[in-house]
This record gives sequence, C-alpha cells and structure tokens, in this order.
Amino acid sequence: MSPHDRTTDSTTDSTTESTTGGMTGSTTGSALRRGRARARAGFPRRMLLGAGMLIYPAIAAAAVGTTVHGRAAAAGYAVVGAFTVCMVCAAVALARNSLRWLTATLAVMTALFLAALPYTHENAFYLATVVVSFVAVLRVRHVGPLVVGATLAALLVPWAVRPWQTGPAGFQALALLFTALTCGGFAELAATNTALVDARAEVERLASEAERNRIARDLHDLLGHSLTAITVKARLAQRLAPKDLPNAVAEMEAVETLSRQALADVRAAVTGYREVTVAGEIARARELLRAAGIVADLPTATDAVAPGQRELLGWVVREGITNVVRHARATRCTVTLTATSAEICDDGRGGEGTAAGGGLTGLRERVAAAGGTVEAGPLTPRGWRLLVTLPEGTR
Repeated sequence: MSPHDRTTDSTTDSTTESTTGGMTGSTTGSALRRGRARARAGFPRRMLLGAGMLIYPAIAAAAVGTTVHGRAAAAGYAVVGAFTVCMVCAAVALARNSLRWLTATLAVMTALFLAALPYTHENAFYLATVVVSFVAVLRVRHVGPLVVGATLAALLVPWAVRPWQTGPAGFQALALLFTALTCGGFAELAATNTALVDARAEVERLASEAERNRIARDLHDLLGHSLTAITVKARLAQRLAPKDLPNAVAEMEAVETLSRQALADVRAAVTGYREVTVAGEIARARELLRAAGIVADLPTATDAVAPGQRELLGWVVREGITNVVRHARATRCTVTLTATSAEICDDGRGGEGTAAGGGLTGLRERVAAAGGTVEAGPLTPRGWRLLVTLPEGTR
C-alpha cells in the first residue's frame, strides 16, 4: 500500500471514530442521567408510602392508655415509640433500596410488635400491619401465606387470650389484609413501571447503536471511495502538470467536484438521507478507473438489476472499485451485473495486502441484512474476486 493510500485509510478511520465515539459518550451519559432520575423520582413515592402508615403506631399508642396504667403504660408508650422510630428507619432503607438494613429493621419491629401485645392487646396488630406491609412491598416468595397467617392471627389471638376479654379483632384483621394487599399491589405496579422504563431505555440504546453503526459504515464507504478518487486524480494532475497543463487543471477541477460531493455525501449519511444507485456507481467507477490507469470492463446498462436492489448493489460496486484502486495494483478490472448479483474481478496482486478491513465488514453487514452472501478471495493465477449474491425473492 502506498503512503497516499495509508493517508486515505487513516483519514477515513479517524473521521469515523470521532463521529461514533461522540455518539457513544452521549448515549452512555443519557443512560446514567435516566438512572439517576428514576432513583430520585422513586424516593419520594416510597417515603410517602412509609409515612402513610404512621397512623397505625398512633392508634396503637392511643390504645395503651385505655389498656394499662402507671409504669406499664410508660413501658407500652416506650415500645410503641421504639417501633415508630424503627418504622421510619425501615421507610428510609426501603427508599434507598438498602435490603440488608431493611431486613434487620423489620426483625426488630417484629420483636417490638410481640412486646407490645401485653400493653395494647388486639390493637398491637396495627403494628403487625406495618411489618406485613413492608414485607409485601419487598415481594418475597411466601408473602401470600404470611398475609393470610397474620390476618388469621389478628382474628383468633384476641379471642383465644381470655384475660383480654375481647372477641375476634375483625377490624384489625381487615386493616392488616387490605393494607398489605394495597402495598403489595403498589410494589407490583412500581416494578412493572420500572421494567417498562428499562425496556424503553434498552430500545433507545439499541436504536442509537444501530444508527451509530450505520453512520460509521456509511462514512467509511463514502469517504473511502471519495478520498481514494481525490488521491488518484491529484496524483494524475501532478504528473500531467509539467507537460499538459490544461488536462492537469481539468483533473484538479474534478478533485474540487469530488470534494464537494464527498462533503454532501457525509452530510447525507449523518442525516440519514443518501442516494446510492448502481448506475451512478458504475459511472463513478469508470472515471476512477480511468484516472488510476486501469482498463475498465464495465456494463453499459444497469437495467438488468432488480429495482429493489440497485442501492445495495451500488454499495457493492463502490466498495469493490475502491479496493481495486486502493490495494490491487491491477491493470484491468471487470464488473458483471445480474438481477440479483454483482461480481468485481481484477488482475492485481490477489490476496497479498488485501486483508478484509472495515469496508468489507460493513458490506457483509449490509448484504447479510438483505439475506444475501458475500464471497471475496484471490483468483488463480492472480487477481481478486468479489461476488455478492442476493436471494431471488428480493427481486
């Protein structure tokens, strides 16, 4: 490969990397911002859920004064107060997704609920409502049996403990059941919303990645062809200048035209609107091969190509001709077109120095997306052959 070719490759690759690299950073930053926004949005809702259940410790505290008196009442208030503090800590742990601290706090709250039974009797099950509701929010595996068991306990324990002189605590049992179900439903809804947001973010990420790959592939193909043509024509103008100035000037005017076209192609690739046709690429190939001093055996018409495949086969011709001029050191190039295939052959140096690069990789991706195949390899005794075949159904 000549120094001019290496310069062309370097320019194309650096342009592609700078464009796609900027998009990668933008996509990653957007994902991080979305994650932080979801965390900030979820914190107030979870805190509100915990604060709404403060009514239950308040009811239990009010029941202490009607159940026991004196030092026993003071002990009862202390137990309910400690439960309230633990409840606030549990709400903070839940809002911050700290499962370890939440589990430890719930264990302490369960012990305080049992300790409150002698001081508040059946009203202690309001405290149990808080514990079971937190467990329901966690969506543990056996939360259903826990809710049923706690509800039955609220009904049967006050009736079974004769010194309390109360019947089944129906109101407390209903409060426990419906509060736990409401909190569990809230947790399921929040989890579903989170999953939907994550799915939407994943779809956006995949779409951004696909667009980034498209732009990288288009830039490589567009700039690879255009810069190769500019290099060849500039070199030709340099050779012609000492002995044929008018033709040298004509070649430099062609360089200017190619530069303007390359700029327009890059803009079109970035915005998603670019027009590549097999007829246009055959015309460009004829001019590029002439400037490179390669005999061109090209089709005079492209009517045989299926209309739906003219853009794709145009990319094939562009990539194949670019590689012939850039790498092959050939003296002759032949292009053959059929309704669903394109074949480009040269008599250059074959496999030597023609390893598959980004352009051929991008071409394989385009063809694979259309259900076709790409064959690329050396010819015997010398030369290189690129054959792209598309399925018959694409016509």
